[in-house]
Amino acid sequence: MDRLFCRAADALRGDHFQSVICLLVIFLKKHYVICAIYVIMKQPIRGRGSSDNPKNRFEEVHLDYDLDPESGERPNQKRELITDSTQKIISENSSPDIPFSKSINPYRGCEHGCIYCYARPMHEFLGMSAGLDFESRIVVKRDAAHLLRKTLASPAWKPEPIVLSGVTDPYQPVEKQLEITRSCLEVLADARNPAGLITKNYLVTRDIDLLSQLARYNAVRVTLSITTLDDDLARIMEPRTSRPERRLDAVRALSRAGIPVSVNVAPIIPGLTDHETVAILEKSAAAGACGAGYTLLRLPYGVKDLFVEWLEQHFPDRKQKVINRILDFRQGKLNRSEFGERFRGRGNYADQIRKLFKHHRKRLGLDREWPRLSVEHFRRPDGGQLHLF
Repeated sequence: MDRLFCRAADALRGDHFQSVICLLVIFLKKHYVICAIYVIMKQPIRGRGSSDNPKNRFEEVHLDYDLDPESGERPNQKRELITDSTQKIISENSSPDIPFSKSINPYRGCEHGCIYCYARPMHEFLGMSAGLDFESRIVVKRDAAHLLRKTLASPAWKPEPIVLSGVTDPYQPVEKQLEITRSCLEVLADARNPAGLITKNYLVTRDIDLLSQLARYNAVRVTLSITTLDDDLARIMEPRTSRPERRLDAVRALSRAGIPVSVNVAPIIPGLTDHETVAILEKSAAAGACGAGYTLLRLPYGVKDLFVEWLEQHFPDRKQKVINRILDFRQGKLNRSEFGERFRGRGNYADQIRKLFKHHRKRLGLDREWPRLSVEHFRRPDGGQLHLF
């Protein structure tokens, strides 16, 4: 009897169950009475990657969303836009395994809702959660273009490539409405300052006119991230991104417009998407991509728990296989943050992926050398206008 009570208590405390049926054995007047208790736990939320809003690791107080009184589940949170009044728009990094040092992040938080997103913990620096807050409470830099023009106009600015964006997607759904990324591209195109873009969204094709201007001066490169070709998997894993075929359509459109475009197979998730790597490369090459890269899954800080919970909800039969593979290439941990290892991993599995990718990238002509983006044609803005002579 004691053992059954313990099992029931453990089930009630479990963090990764969609539903649990607990059997409690009660001793009453020399009879055992079996009571079944049905407990609803963290059901997936349609259109969201996460179904939880875990505690911020920096905060003592934890605020969570009210549960629906009828279903007992968390409601699908509406998007909230929060204005960022920053006075500096260009971020700098000195990481030895990141191929750029300057970037612009028009948005903090990302409504794409990719469950595996390594940027989720950055929302905790804003006093919010890496879970549903990250997907629904979006911080926007409305003055980004003005600040960028001011920066490029300064004699202190030495032209070099600027990436949009190094953290969250510059073409997430709210961009269609606010056009902050487009306004930044207008400034970059006017100044002919080289730019790189990384996105999962077909919306990037809206700005082909500006990207073409930069391409004429060898001053732009676009990367589409493609994780899977399976629409059903993409729908639950990265719910508000463009579907895989639409991303390939974006590769085609950019390539036909003469804009250099590559594909990131990122992240590769062992036991879930790794079998698609070659097919993604083949379809990308056929669509006109001229380069390809990859990263292995990263699970920093609270992303580990969110991802494991997501596996339990959607792929309980594959959960342990996926976790075991991650433990293999992360040397017994779910995440490692060391430079040089965090994107590629170590061990037999990581070596197999590396060799597979290298072979097929070469076979498909996706290993060609990219010319360095040019700063030769840069022209400095002046008071909101450009020099004519």
